[in-house]
Amino acid sequence: MKCPHCLVNFHDSWQAESLGEDSDGAWGIRVSKCPACNRLIVYFGRCHGVGAFGAGVEAARVEMGNLVRPKGTARAPLPAEVPGKFADDYREACLVFADSAKASAALSRRCLQNLIREHAGVKPGNLFDEIQEVLDSGKLPADLADALHAVREVGNFAAHPIKSRNTGEVIDVEPGEAEWQLDTLESLFDFYFVRPAALKAKRDTLNAKLKDAGKKPLK
Repeated sequence: MKCPHCLVNFHDSWQAESLGEDSDGAWGIRVSKCPACNRLIVYFGRCHGVGAFGAGVEAARVEMGNLVRPKGTARAPLPAEVPGKFADDYREACLVFADSAKASAALSRRCLQNLIREHAGVKPGNLFDEIQEVLDSGKLPADLADALHAVREVGNFAAHPIKSRNTGEVIDVEPGEAEWQLDTLESLFDFYFVRPAALKAKRDTLNAKLKDAGKKPLK
């Protein structure tokens, strides 16, 4: 698994503890420690297949429900080149991910729609058609086009058109949908903001050298 604290991959080994039972069932926590950052990862969830039990319980019997430590899933910090109006929605989508994949996906869809409307020049409509317009333009690298296409397929927009018409609506999501949208947003941020800024910096450096040599700058 990938540590939600430091993002390092490691082979997870879990321990579990019972918290007791109430009218809704049996509850416990599932705990592992990242060997890279030495931080605990803690999930709170329902215990299955357990009747009267003591403090200990097999880890496999405690579902990995709500991530309670850390709060939210860690992701790499956004580069400074990403404008605040997009970065804010993205960061909030990351923050609520552990508590509500539905809310996270809604924020990501809204962010995605605003991003491609402003930087891909699509005709405003529903998100399904806007994504298709971006793909049809042929301006995205193949890997990024595939990722964006998968956003629609994983989200099954055709079967759930409200996701396209009202992107901010908090509704059910498919397994993996919220996380895939965050991954795709990161890649789009890199394409629309980070790469152009890096290229401009290199061009400016080269033009400065050309100027010092008495030559015309690149346009």
